[in-house]
Amino acid sequence: MPQSVVIRPFTAPDAPLLVSLITELATYERMTHKLTLTPDKLVRWLLGDQAAAEGWIAEIDGTPAGYTVCFLKFSTFKAEPKLYLEDIFVKSDMRGRGVGEMLMRHVAKIAVARGCTSMEWSVLNWNEPAIGFYRRLGATAEEPEWTQYGVSGATLAQLAGIGATGT
Repeated sequence: MPQSVVIRPFTAPDAPLLVSLITELATYERMTHKLTLTPDKLVRWLLGDQAAAEGWIAEIDGTPAGYTVCFLKFSTFKAEPKLYLEDIFVKSDMRGRGVGEMLMRHVAKIAVARGCTSMEWSVLNWNEPAIGFYRRLGATAEEPEWTQYGVSGATLAQLAGIGATGT
């Protein structure tokens, strides 16, 4: 395990750093074409009055090593909260030092402290290193019979009844 790892909450001055880390994750996942984040958007949605999620930065001896972002979900079937892990990322040169496990344990402690009965996340099917990491921590694939759907952009606006005329 790293000797001097600190996991601390994301703060507004971290926004450019978090953009950089998220960009590294998007590059690894071959999804840079989906990036629309800015430091200001991160501050608004992770720290603002209507924060949608929260994040933590992991540092080894003061050097950024990785981050995690999560938010609460709700199971109507169980009438219980869950914690959803949106991102967990460790820089390639910092891997193998226990940082990922420390971030997972940190988020798991938050989930338990908030009364969550489970923690869940998604992983790309081809990301064998991540899948192996999650399995070593005791995670299993959940609900494989479900397919995730979504709408965004113009389709979301159309579904909301907001067309080009503003109706």
